[in-house]
Amino acid sequence: MSNSRSSALNVFMTRPKMIKNVDNRKISTYFGENVFTESKLRTYLSNDAYKAYKQTLSEGKKFTRDLADQIAAALKAWCMEQGTTHYTHWFQPLTGTTAEKHDSFFTLSSSGSAIEKFDGDALVQQEPDASSFPSGGLRATFEARGYTAWDPMSPAFMMEINGSKTLCIPTVFISYTGEALDHKAPLIRSLEVLDKAATGVARYFDRFVNKVSATLGWEQEYFLIDKAMYYARPDLMASGRTIIGRSPAKGQQLEDHYFGAIPDRVYNFMVDLELECHKLGIPVRTRHNEVAPSQFELAPMFEEANIAVDHNSLLMDVMDRVARRHYLICLLHEKPFAGINGSGKHNNWSMGTDTGTNLLSPGKTPRNNLQFLTFFINTIKAVHDHADLLRASIASEGNDYRLGANEAPPAIISVFIGDFLTKAMETIEQRVDKDIKEEEENELKLDIHKMIPDVMMDNTDRNRTSPFAFTGNKFEFRAVGSSANCSEPMMVLNMIVANQLTDFKNKVDKHIADGEKKDSAILIELRSCVKSCKKILFEGDNYSEAWAKEAAKRGLPNIKTTPLALDAMITKKALKMFSELNIMSEKEVEARHEINLEKYIKKVEIEAHLLHELCINQILPACLRYQTDLLSNIKAALDAGLNKTSLKTQYEILNLVSSHIEGIYHGTEKMKTEMDKAHHQKSTRDVAVYFCDKVKPLFLEIRSHADTLELYVEDKYWPLPKYREILFNR
Repeated sequence: MSNSRSSALNVFMTRPKMIKNVDNRKISTYFGENVFTESKLRTYLSNDAYKAYKQTLSEGKKFTRDLADQIAAALKAWCMEQGTTHYTHWFQPLTGTTAEKHDSFFTLSSSGSAIEKFDGDALVQQEPDASSFPSGGLRATFEARGYTAWDPMSPAFMMEINGSKTLCIPTVFISYTGEALDHKAPLIRSLEVLDKAATGVARYFDRFVNKVSATLGWEQEYFLIDKAMYYARPDLMASGRTIIGRSPAKGQQLEDHYFGAIPDRVYNFMVDLELECHKLGIPVRTRHNEVAPSQFELAPMFEEANIAVDHNSLLMDVMDRVARRHYLICLLHEKPFAGINGSGKHNNWSMGTDTGTNLLSPGKTPRNNLQFLTFFINTIKAVHDHADLLRASIASEGNDYRLGANEAPPAIISVFIGDFLTKAMETIEQRVDKDIKEEEENELKLDIHKMIPDVMMDNTDRNRTSPFAFTGNKFEFRAVGSSANCSEPMMVLNMIVANQLTDFKNKVDKHIADGEKKDSAILIELRSCVKSCKKILFEGDNYSEAWAKEAAKRGLPNIKTTPLALDAMITKKALKMFSELNIMSEKEVEARHEINLEKYIKKVEIEAHLLHELCINQILPACLRYQTDLLSNIKAALDAGLNKTSLKTQYEILNLVSSHIEGIYHGTEKMKTEMDKAHHQKSTRDVAVYFCDKVKPLFLEIRSHADTLELYVEDKYWPLPKYREILFNR
């Protein structure tokens, strides 16, 4: 065997063991040391400047030039002490990755002497070339101007790579004409809208609430494979997944990897990764083996959603860099290997007040539980009314391979809440207005209070098949893909909940204006919400065919592919909500719809070209060499005097190999024809649908031939590392 596969195996077998220098300091002693935290800012600013900074943030005003200069001077002083040489505006464009353009603090003074300079202008705004970033038609390619603008709510941090240090300033990215060209700007707008709507409702229960923040805790799943195996697989390098590959005899069926002992090499990576994360202020806390071989997970503590999204985007960059340091590759594709579980990124979402209350946590009194039920039921109502939009928010080419594959929630959005809360909602629904009013007259003695235990986490089981599940004091959106930017699903969730809470408050206020007491008005509207949204509740197996049929009867959408799921973004209802809540203009939403379709098309097209190249350039030559061996074997046997009847098995193997060779060739030719037809469709959506319906199905057809040949062709000829070598060589 002499090919890329054999070279990869030789490299792996002779790779020296990497010795990790362990840092045994308490995490608390170095956590956030590379972050310009508020406490550090406080030490560099005057009292007046710090007060102005806090007031500007709390009131949501723009920073004055003078204050921006003072903060920039503080940042520069800190950076110089750390040995930082460059700075960058760090942003999250619609490419799916982060972006940065580094500038040096070094400049020349008017007299020509070398100095380090960084002022308020450099902090607040930069003008990167925006021509090559996706814009969905918002601007022409030759119109290069775009702006990054400082997000003061997310702290600056220092990235250290091979001894060189760069100051990274989190920013939003907008076009010359002001449209958002990133994930962060709409997320921030959605957080502001949710804050306003949720604060209004929270004040029914606590008049001292002045702010409500969405919180997020993500769970990041990923695969680790050896770097040599990765470079020997062109499909993994270019698309992040194996386009061909036969499942090994042993996969995950023994369930022995999940929560098992972490392999030494992976453990070293995890320790190194956590050190980097903690220095950058990313509060990762949990690490473990996941279900599939070579699959792992890490999770942080909860943070405000804006910070959590930044930290997850930063984490994905750091994971890649640290993995390569350990001669590993971190795979974040939702389905890198067929036949075993793919990877998701569960988004655990809740709302908290500035008075310290988690609005989705049950309380110990009827009053507290009425508040909990108000936000709990309104969230479910929002998901019910906009399930298609929530589905669109997690739609991607990679996630299509994962959703519903008995490892991830299906494309049907449903909500799991557990037996206790199901009974509580049924109790609310069964009440009539007269009962509610009489009970309210007697100081609100809710029967449902007895049904809500003090510790919900012990009484609400986790339904891993549910895409949107209540897990005690938060909702877990389980359908988000592992490579996704959390901004999109969180922006949509914030928006639809804000929209629902606003509508709820308007109706409650009307009841109060008509003479109802506040609590009875709230209960009347909660009952209305329960009656209208209960069909989205489901406690059973979301994978079952029976549920798909039942969901169809209930009228719940079941949208299995990305091109169709994305339609929800541009319905009249969605466009109206986006624009009225000032999350995005209709023009911005339509542009994102176009960008997502184009991204889908490009990814499918890349995979199609990869499949064609691998088959023609590597798989078929290897199979033809083996076919020649078979022919030589048969010829030698016939020359030795054996008759054809005694060579029945050899002929059967030869015919089988030949038929699959033929199948691969004709399949790839058909795929090329269909790809050409796809590009002659009228609209971008039509092209995406054609690729989805006509081109992608051919992947499986061609793959079935290649994977069968992998079994029959002599091992020494097979050119690509096999699943057993990629997944189990650690």
